[in-house]
Amino acid sequence: MATRMREPTFWILTALAPQPRHGYGVIQQTTQLSGGTVTLQAGTLYAALDRLTAEGLIEIDRDEIVDGRTRRYYRLTSDGAEALGAETERLRRSLEAATSQLATRRRFGLGLADAQRVAW
Repeated sequence: MATRMREPTFWILTALAPQPRHGYGVIQQTTQLSGGTVTLQAGTLYAALDRLTAEGLIEIDRDEIVDGRTRRYYRLTSDGAEALGAETERLRRSLEAATSQLATRRRFGLGLADAQRVAW
């Protein structure tokens, strides 16, 4: 059984899924895709990018010089896409289980706030 992927890792891989991005682009896309729940700091991002590169989940796509500074682009590898797909499936199963349990609760006429009053 695969281990649960850390949330920042999930969002970094998700940000890189459609196309290569440079570090700041990954930060922006991660924030946007997560609805602002994950905001990566540069130090955290680059440590994660180094780790994900070492694990073979991403790789360097290219380097560009912009305004005299090097901008490194990263892309998702096939192993990274497979890992992201597996985590997406794990999350989908979790979502389905929770949705089913909440639907059962509603069938009993209970709202979300009734949990404290009811002993199953």
